[in-house]
Amino acid sequence: MSRLGKQPIQLPEKVTATYAEGVLTIKGPKGELSRTIKNDVLLTLEGNELTFAPAKNTKESKALWGTWAAHARNMVTGVTEGFKKVLEIEGVGYRAEAQGNKIKILAGFSHPVELFAPQGVEVATEKGVITITGIDVEAVGQFAADIRGVREPEPYKGKGIHYVGEYIIRKQGKKGVA
Repeated sequence: MSRLGKQPIQLPEKVTATYAEGVLTIKGPKGELSRTIKNDVLLTLEGNELTFAPAKNTKESKALWGTWAAHARNMVTGVTEGFKKVLEIEGVGYRAEAQGNKIKILAGFSHPVELFAPQGVEVATEKGVITITGIDVEAVGQFAADIRGVREPEPYKGKGIHYVGEYIIRKQGKKGVA
């Protein structure tokens, strides 16, 4: 039994949800998100409340019950508050520059690395800090992971791109023989 799947999802004011032909659409002040729901899960929409239940008595249906409820919760949070990931750049000469929906990263390579933000994701840069915002939690998280993957933090000096608050395990360097 899914503890998250059992709990109904309350829709705040100014948020509307529609469910037709297997597609859940949630509209809010920040935008609109849609997602196709599998047939293994029953979705009922009553007033301002979404409830999920397994459609069949199978292992897969019970497993997906809580997953789809979590997706719907993330959609509601996205259209009301939005999501945000913050990354830091550490290293001499390492920097990033946002230009519209494109980010240009200089991270010690012989060339700058350019990444294009997916639709609905915004990128902002300040001195040594990259901020990624959007309404889709998956798009924001994946784009942040793509940026971090350009130059992951190394364990000796901690140079690279990492999330704010991420703990980097440090290794001890070479010792001189006396």
